[in-house]
Amino acid sequence: MNVTQLTHHDLDGYGASTVVGLFRDVRRVVHIPRYADVGPVVETELKRLERTKAPELLILTDLGLEEVAVTFIRRFAQMNLKREAERRHRLVVLDHHASSIDQLRAQKLEPRPDPERPALNRFDAGDPNTVVLIDAERCATRMAYEQRALYAPEAGAGDADLAALVAAVDALDLWRKDRPEFLGGLALDEAFWDNVSTLIPVGHPWHDRFVSGLLLALAALLREGLDPARIEARLGAVRLALVDDLMAGDPDDDAQLTTRMRVARALARSEELFRPLSDGTLLSFGLDSGAFQRISDLIMEAGRAKRVVNVQRVGTLSFRSNNETALEGARKFRGGGHRDAAGGRLQSGAAFSLADAIAQVEPVLNPPAPDPDASPFAALRALKG
Repeated sequence: MNVTQLTHHDLDGYGASTVVGLFRDVRRVVHIPRYADVGPVVETELKRLERTKAPELLILTDLGLEEVAVTFIRRFAQMNLKREAERRHRLVVLDHHASSIDQLRAQKLEPRPDPERPALNRFDAGDPNTVVLIDAERCATRMAYEQRALYAPEAGAGDADLAALVAAVDALDLWRKDRPEFLGGLALDEAFWDNVSTLIPVGHPWHDRFVSGLLLALAALLREGLDPARIEARLGAVRLALVDDLMAGDPDDDAQLTTRMRVARALARSEELFRPLSDGTLLSFGLDSGAFQRISDLIMEAGRAKRVVNVQRVGTLSFRSNNETALEGARKFRGGGHRDAAGGRLQSGAAFSLADAIAQVEPVLNPPAPDPDASPFAALRALKG
């Protein structure tokens, strides 16, 4: 059964995806930074699952259920009940935001507190394959661990490193300064934000493997009793070990370079991170600016493209070229700069995915030729003919 996870783009969201990934083979993980982006993502998933013949498992963690997310849950349940019993999907929603309960209630889904622990609320969407849990006393990472039987019935308990990760993330995310794991959670959080997008970007097959490996390796140091200062001192060695593992067997790897230089060479060959536009420009989404500079240079040096553009979630665009066309592209997006390095901004002001970025950039960068039949003079020409 294919498994997809939609989760928040923060330490708790990645902690939850790390836990789930240890107990199930997850085909795809979608990290969503802003709750405002949840709507388009779940709408796309619903349309996909409606067309999918084989049953799939969809897991939502730490997304803070706003109105659009609750509407999705209701629509998913309704769609699922119309499918043949053997083809029905399964949806597991694990969240801990108090606002989620309010939004569920607003759509007539009432909480049913657990008799043994009232902070754990269950919601009945009318479909036995749709499970919605809101737990105000657990972060999403801890919920994914404690409720693992919902998505991995045969799962064991995991090891001591996983337990250390769960405890640290739970203490930090709930801001429980009284817990001894809180400082360790702060150390994990700092390391997470310093590395989540600067080395291997979202969208590359190595991304979740790298971030989860980093979190588990640092959790092992917490378990060994290292304080935050010593964990920070060991961070470089942890990153190096992870990159050595990722680059093993790569004939183009050069261990004398920095980790970012080494990884950039592999990312420049990636088909997942860059999509060609109609004019041959390669487009990427959400790359760290430093990474984009290195990777775009390697792409053009290898002859894959003469112009590369990176779109950020906030709507900014960075163009690089080796034929003096970067500035030409940026000017179409109210931008400016140098002939081979320039920037602009999307007309809408934001993008939520690679597909969304392409949909916004392509028609502006490469507008379609005007249709002569659409001209107001076309009718006059027809009359004269």
